[in-house]
Amino acid sequence: MIRDLSAHVDDINGDFFADNSVNKIAALDLSTLPAVDKNVRVGPVVSKVGKFICVGLNYADHAAESGMKVPSEPVLFMKATSSIVGPNDTVVMPPKSEKSDWEVELGVVIGKEAKYISEDAALDYVAGYCVINDLSEREFQIEKEGQWCKGKGCDTFGPIGPYLVTTDEVADSNELDIWLELNGERVQDGNTRTMVYKVPFLVSYISQFMSLQPGDIISTGTPPGVGLGFTPPKYLKEGDVMRLGISGLGIQQQTVERYKL
Repeated sequence: MIRDLSAHVDDINGDFFADNSVNKIAALDLSTLPAVDKNVRVGPVVSKVGKFICVGLNYADHAAESGMKVPSEPVLFMKATSSIVGPNDTVVMPPKSEKSDWEVELGVVIGKEAKYISEDAALDYVAGYCVINDLSEREFQIEKEGQWCKGKGCDTFGPIGPYLVTTDEVADSNELDIWLELNGERVQDGNTRTMVYKVPFLVSYISQFMSLQPGDIISTGTPPGVGLGFTPPKYLKEGDVMRLGISGLGIQQQTVERYKL
């Protein structure tokens, strides 16, 4: 059951984390809060995201299916915050896209400013975890000149949610089943234990290059089974349905459309 928090917080954003509202919510008797209609649209778990940072090739078997080597250090790129949508919103492919692809990923939401922090302290700066679909247009990403951001930042290519699950509810972020189904077929079926670089290392590592602010999101990479890895490659088309989830973090579902000029 979804409960209404609006009497206690204005929004779930950087300010919410910065003033420690997570603990205020945890102290509430949630059963006393008004229920929300189950048919209501669910938005992204965090609003007004400052930075949407992604880690590429962070599962060795996904790197192999992509024809790339496991990097000696994490590959980082930014995903446009304008790509962020709710977990069940429609995914709209660009009008000329022929190679749009799926990527289920573990999302890490930052809870307080992290700057040059150690790996041992990194989880103290994490507010919680969520499911992310890091959709990618492979032609834009790989075949066009420049960085990956052109294939990663398309509008609607960042569904986030349905839940922000706080760290106390996740026993071990390195032991989570992670999966995606396309039209009912399980195409990605992995576990976060096979990530090359784990969450504490990633948070610490990224903080050496940029400060992480409350409400920033890190998307930690995808296991094998993306469309690019099929022989021949298999890409999204209008009417496709993606259903994806991570154990304990909930399930997303999106239908695919194409943008009409």
